[in-house]
Amino acid sequence: MTAKKKNAPKYPSVMLIDDNEIDNFINQKMIEGCGFSANVYVHTSGKSALEFYQNLARAGNIPADLFPRVIFLDINMPMMDGFQFLEEFEKIASPNHGPVKIVMLTTSINPIDIEKANKGKFVSQFLNKPLTQAHLETI
Repeated sequence: MTAKKKNAPKYPSVMLIDDNEIDNFINQKMIEGCGFSANVYVHTSGKSALEFYQNLARAGNIPADLFPRVIFLDINMPMMDGFQFLEEFEKIASPNHGPVKIVMLTTSINPIDIEKANKGKFVSQFLNKPLTQAHLETI
């Protein structure tokens, strides 16, 4: 008898950006538990996430699979909020790094936030916390 092979993750790498460490922990476990991605980069600020991404880009010869394909981004964070992150990310993202989807994952229900997020070049969805298996299946 041969052992069943575990299904490959939907995305090789994803990134969580949220200043709430508990939310990050729960979301990371959901992503890993659902087989959505085996490689989850976790950041508690938009600034550290941008620096990480820039360092990947600067390193050169980095396999495209190491660049996050999906970025789960909170809106309300100190120092650099989600919209400021989007603005800066659009300046550094390159097609050479592979396609990327940004999912706004937030508690905000403000229609202005939803409208502003939908204008983002890489934003594919606006979801309310907590992250669920059903959310992951729609991405």
